[in-house]
Amino acid sequence: MEARIGGRVAGVDEVGRGPLAGPVTAAAVVLDPAFIPEGLDDSKKLTARKRDQVWAAILAHGDVSVAHASVAEIEELNILWASHLAMERAVAGLRSAPDHVLVDGTMVPRGLAMPATPVVRGDGRSVSIAAASIVAKICRDRIMVDLAQQHPGYGWETNMGYPSKRHKSALENLGVTPHHRRTFKPVHNML
Repeated sequence: MEARIGGRVAGVDEVGRGPLAGPVTAAAVVLDPAFIPEGLDDSKKLTARKRDQVWAAILAHGDVSVAHASVAEIEELNILWASHLAMERAVAGLRSAPDHVLVDGTMVPRGLAMPATPVVRGDGRSVSIAAASIVAKICRDRIMVDLAQQHPGYGWETNMGYPSKRHKSALENLGVTPHHRRTFKPVHNML
């Protein structure tokens, strides 16, 4: 896709729309066409070890930016618009503005100031979106591991804030933390 569009193409993806806790994280990546990391694929198809290897190559050879929308922003805007805000921030954080942006999904964030194309299942169709999916996942996972140390018992180091049985049980037994999304139904119902 990038070669057909030409110029400086950024791929953008987000992670963390479904969890009950933590930020939504987006990454924007412009890959060097002369260096596409070996093994690059949709982050969900790679083992954690392989993701780490590819991630290191992406950071070494690409223009990479990561951004977040906070729990407060998710609650204020809703998860869709907060995801778009994180994507816009990620694109704005690149060292140089891209000529075109490929966005994973069906919608282009309204605040992008350059041509953009939504790509359904983009992390399997675009190398730059695949790279962004890996970067976003690793960065958000690390945030959740850190938050798990601050708030033990919720299992965030393994469930990353998604509504697993352990997480739901901890919500009932330990209560709601400041990192929980209070507008999400399971958390809202508890409150």
